[in-house]
Amino acid sequence: MLFSSMTFIYVFLPTVAIIYLLVRKEIRNYVLLLSSLVFYAWGETKYLAIMLLIILSNYVLAIFIEKARLNESRNLQRKSKILNYLSKQGKVNLLVLSLIINLGILCYFKYFNFFLENINELFHTNANFVRVLMPIGISFYTFQAISYIIDIYRGGVAQKDIFKLALYISLFPQLIAGPIVKYHELSSQIDERKVSFNTISYGIKRFIIGLSKKMLIANVFGQVADKIFSQNADSFSPGIAWLGAISYTIQIYFDFSGYSDMAIGLGAIFGFKFPENFDYPYISKSISEFWRRWHISLSSWFKQYLYIPIGGNKKGKFRTYINLGIVFLATGFWHGATWNFIIWGAWNGLFVIVEKVFNINKDNKRRSFFRSFILHFYCILVFVIGWVLFRSPDMSYAFTYVCNMFGLIPHSHNVYNLVYYMDTLEFITLPIALLFCLPIAKNLLVLSDKFAIVSWVTNIICYVLLTLSSAYVAGSTYNPFIYFRF
Repeated sequence: MLFSSMTFIYVFLPTVAIIYLLVRKEIRNYVLLLSSLVFYAWGETKYLAIMLLIILSNYVLAIFIEKARLNESRNLQRKSKILNYLSKQGKVNLLVLSLIINLGILCYFKYFNFFLENINELFHTNANFVRVLMPIGISFYTFQAISYIIDIYRGGVAQKDIFKLALYISLFPQLIAGPIVKYHELSSQIDERKVSFNTISYGIKRFIIGLSKKMLIANVFGQVADKIFSQNADSFSPGIAWLGAISYTIQIYFDFSGYSDMAIGLGAIFGFKFPENFDYPYISKSISEFWRRWHISLSSWFKQYLYIPIGGNKKGKFRTYINLGIVFLATGFWHGATWNFIIWGAWNGLFVIVEKVFNINKDNKRRSFFRSFILHFYCILVFVIGWVLFRSPDMSYAFTYVCNMFGLIPHSHNVYNLVYYMDTLEFITLPIALLFCLPIAKNLLVLSDKFAIVSWVTNIICYVLLTLSSAYVAGSTYNPFIYFRF
């Protein structure tokens, strides 16, 4: 079920919200859990068992890990080296088993086709195999399960109520495309949270803003990008190539940040406070800053559960660069099972490492206007080229496309000019999109809590945006979410 569908907006969400608000607090978690399972089963019924298996296995193993950890602590006090070693080793083995289950399921469903295709290519074989279909959202909810099990390993308290753990992993506002909420960020909210008029009002407004970003901006430029990227990479002029790259750059930001806004808004309606997932990344002046602002929950996850465990920046400069490279390769591979995503991760990691080497990775408010402009231009150039790698069907297409952007290859005559791709709607939407890459909507919501007149204006704007977005939802057949692929 899509957030940007009439069924969700006008049937599922109001029904769940009304029931949730009418029932006693003691059973609200059960209402949300049942709603989340229905939400997931709506389009992925046959894969619901996979998510339930992940919930059950992590529930059981976390309890055993906590027990082994407590035994280790008691054995330390008794100064029993043998028992302490056995407890410690048991705790480690249980963690490894849990990681094997979680990552094994993720790798099978997400990367089985990729590995088999590359084995066939490498060894010139032609092994036939049944293509595995990936369950929607599996990259997100397996990472949440892993964060839970590692938090317990590190000293957290295992959740003894399996329904609460199931709610954490399956919670429908952020189940399909994030943000990735770590267990320690949500555990206390699952036990106790408050729903008020203000939280519901804020949640509705935030949801409408996200829906509008998706329907009124992302989808508009998504159709432009799809028109261009569906052609051969050398079949249009460099100007058209830049238009396609910029259109996709706009699409992916407003598509994914719009989804995150909707998820955060839905969370607020039910009393949850999810972490922000985007902080206006296109205003960044370095790729390091870009990754502090883009998909924050994923960057934070990799920092806490991969970068720091393999040494972080504590083992010298060279090792730091290696660790950063590993993290960005993993980030690229997490996004998809093609070489494009791996190269895209390496592309971003390369610039992060170079910026660290030359010490330009830190925010510096004392930069001159000229220096800030140059850095901003450099950053935009890098991530726009990166999005071409991300969007292209394969590396050959991406290489030809980037060469075309810079006029490095001859291109065949294209009978279509700019007007074919950009009609009046796109021309009107472009300055609005660029404007909303700045923190305008966020500031409006903050000011609406302080000034009544701003609150009224914000309410009117949200009503208009909901009406327009609903009209687009009802009348448009183009409504993909990019990150549903991951």
